[in-house]
Amino acid sequence: MSTPDPSENPDWRGLVESPEVDWRSVATSAEGPAGELPLTDEMLREWPSGDLFGMSQDAGMGWAPSETRGDQFLILSTQGGLRGEDGRPIALGYHTGHWEIGLLVKAAAEEFKRLGGVPFAGMVSDPCDGRSQGTKGMMDSLPYRNDAAVVFRRLIRSLPRRKGVLGVATCDKGLPAMMLALAGTPGLPTVLVPGGVTLPPRSGEDAAAIQTIGARYAHGEITLEAAADYGCRACASPGGGCQFLGTAATAQVVGEALGLSLPHSALAPSGQPVWLDMARRSARALADLARRGATTREVVTDAAIRNAMVVHAAVGGSTNLLLHVPAIAHAAGLRRPSVDDWHAINVKVPRLVSVLPNGPVHHPTVRVFLAGGVPEIMLHLRALGLLDESAATVAGTSLGRVLDWWEGSERRKRSRERLYQEDGVDPDEVIMSPGRARERGLTSTVTFPRGNLAPLGSVIKSTAIDPTVVDADGVYRKLGPARVFTRERDAVAAIKGRTVAPVVAGDVVVLIGCGPLGAGMEEIYQITSALKFLPFGKHVAVLTDARFSGVSTGACVGHVSPEALAGGPLGKLRDGDLVRVVIDRVNLEGTIDMVGADGVEVGPVEGARILDGRPPHPGLAPDPDLPDDVRLWAALQEASGGVWGGCVHDADAIIAAMGRGG
Repeated sequence: MSTPDPSENPDWRGLVESPEVDWRSVATSAEGPAGELPLTDEMLREWPSGDLFGMSQDAGMGWAPSETRGDQFLILSTQGGLRGEDGRPIALGYHTGHWEIGLLVKAAAEEFKRLGGVPFAGMVSDPCDGRSQGTKGMMDSLPYRNDAAVVFRRLIRSLPRRKGVLGVATCDKGLPAMMLALAGTPGLPTVLVPGGVTLPPRSGEDAAAIQTIGARYAHGEITLEAAADYGCRACASPGGGCQFLGTAATAQVVGEALGLSLPHSALAPSGQPVWLDMARRSARALADLARRGATTREVVTDAAIRNAMVVHAAVGGSTNLLLHVPAIAHAAGLRRPSVDDWHAINVKVPRLVSVLPNGPVHHPTVRVFLAGGVPEIMLHLRALGLLDESAATVAGTSLGRVLDWWEGSERRKRSRERLYQEDGVDPDEVIMSPGRARERGLTSTVTFPRGNLAPLGSVIKSTAIDPTVVDADGVYRKLGPARVFTRERDAVAAIKGRTVAPVVAGDVVVLIGCGPLGAGMEEIYQITSALKFLPFGKHVAVLTDARFSGVSTGACVGHVSPEALAGGPLGKLRDGDLVRVVIDRVNLEGTIDMVGADGVEVGPVEGARILDGRPPHPGLAPDPDLPDDVRLWAALQEASGGVWGGCVHDADAIIAAMGRGG
């Protein structure tokens, strides 16, 4: 007999016994489904055994055996959590964005069945960038996208008789992963169903502002009671992506602009009848595409990619789409857009949408939907001659025909009327004409600064710089001392005033070692959001080789390349170095330069010479907790074109590098 371990659980027997089970009810065989499979001589002689066995599986799961030969349609989603029939949680999801989309899957499946098809459903759940901000979980955020896309594609291929794929996704990484999977399935028809948005509270704060309660409380800007109250109500409805035009909402807009979603799908309010109706209509669209033999190859084209980039600029979208759109193009076998392509489009395309977080009025995303959403934006862009109207859409007709319909549609009329009736908001003040947008001070979306700190480029959502710190000529100019941090948590502590030398107005916060090689190219919304909501924050600039949340605003320059751990000059800065940031919001030009040391300004040329002669910052090193699989992702994407190539896995480039011994 073994000797009891003094550290053991004294009640362990209760974990291994099952006294409540009636063992007499345990069966060892069953009758099986009644009926017969609709087999034919040809099927038995010609079909692979897997196809035949699949019909047995279908009957075993309860599908009527006589109906198992219907056309198969696969519904893939990012569903998370477990909801009861009454909608209450049995097990929570990671976020509201995947909490309700099982309802979309159900509505689409019922429509496929009504049409005589056989629906299948699979899921690859997704993380929440908001939940993982400031934690080790953020290191897995961007790498997840590639992994999930691979699993989605494997699931598609693992249902050999599927006629088409319906993808249902909502948020920051799950939705781009789904678009990579659909674009990477060019020989099948596919349709994207965006998961919509959650509603803002009638009083309180939205999901963007609420992520700053820690920093504001630390500075005495809000009370403990206010933080607890606002935090409870920020997500006012249980499903959908956040209420601001961050990465999730921008990805929904881009998916529709690509032609992968039905018109007026992006940003619908989750859980509402108009949202469920979208799933049913999307199922019908996919069945029709399959009947006509239309495929994704005809929808995701170079023209569609360019249209999506144009709409991204017009809506003022998240800079994370600069990673995702090239990745979608790569998945589709198309040319990946370059920085020059993005710049050329942003020079031509005016921002037309007033929405959180860009403003000037912080309308939630549901108002963008009711104001007309993507089709309304495209009407203005068409008038400017900026769209390729010949691009195909999953609606079964060209973009031009869709916009002709939208302009005089009852749907457009009723949607825009509802916005005014419910909120008293003029839809033309949410989605503006180019003339009105100029009058309201909206500027083009992104700028790509270079300089001696970013010889390979960087990016800033220049339209979201606080206009009160921009000079009359439309140029933001900043000269200040560098405050260099090698870990996000240290920068956040200094911003909260919890260090000996806190961040103050006039500083340039420099966060290094947080690109792909250092921390999986983490998203540093903790920093940018705190600065937005602190009184002195607009007088602080941020430079980093990390990336930003789509809801970030301010003078925040990210994607600085090369990253510090790849030898980038940003990694050679020291505390007190003078840094000059110049962002021309009119001409979309900019520079970030080290221009002095020891309090003496020497200019960018001499600054570059000083940097060349320095070793890297002594604290620069990969995060010690960086997982091995993230390290592997970083190496693979670096071999595949890096950040400006979309952080993809390019099989040809990787195999070639391995062949060279690289």
